[in-house]
Amino acid sequence: MLRPQRAESGHRFSNQDDVTPPIVSLRKPNDAAIAEFLSRQRDSSFTYAEVGASRADPPPGYAIDHHTVRLGAGQAAFQAARDAINRWEMFNVDWVDVHTPVGPVSPGMNVAVLARVLGLWYLNACRIVYLIDETGTAETYGFAYGTLRDHAEKGEERFTVVWENADDSVRYEQFAFSRPNHLLTRLNYPLARTVQKRFAKDALAAMTRAVAAASR
Repeated sequence: MLRPQRAESGHRFSNQDDVTPPIVSLRKPNDAAIAEFLSRQRDSSFTYAEVGASRADPPPGYAIDHHTVRLGAGQAAFQAARDAINRWEMFNVDWVDVHTPVGPVSPGMNVAVLARVLGLWYLNACRIVYLIDETGTAETYGFAYGTLRDHAEKGEERFTVVWENADDSVRYEQFAFSRPNHLLTRLNYPLARTVQKRFAKDALAAMTRAVAAASR
């Protein structure tokens, strides 16, 4: 089993004094605004010390979310699930958009997550921390991203698909640890937790749809 990792070599994290609020708007940001938002993340730092810790046991002091759903069985289902991860299908929900650079997912890639909540648009910045492509008693594929300064939360989230050799089952797993990164989030923490749980539920449904569609 992989051990939890602290801030890895080459990863920088900032303290609370360095953070800036996420973008909040009554109107949906256009592509130019999102591109500018992403461009300014180049020198941004992770906002938590435990970079990479979502590989194994989560660090203390964070809210933990772990959700899983069975997607099917066999190699075809696993390949469809891998393809869905690569297309970011878990973000294929009607109130969340993800904006990524052109090209495959890779460590160091910055992404913008845009969500509409109670009539407002929230734009948050994340960075890919690591990829997973492992074989053994189970095959596991996916990646994790961590929060940057322009994010309402601080923490890390892992998106993986797993093919178990023992029973041939394929499942999707979404695992995260987080805590508020801004005063606004702390003041509205019950709402923030509701939104996180809603996204997890919708993401599992989106992955289920994507794999089912591939088998038709």
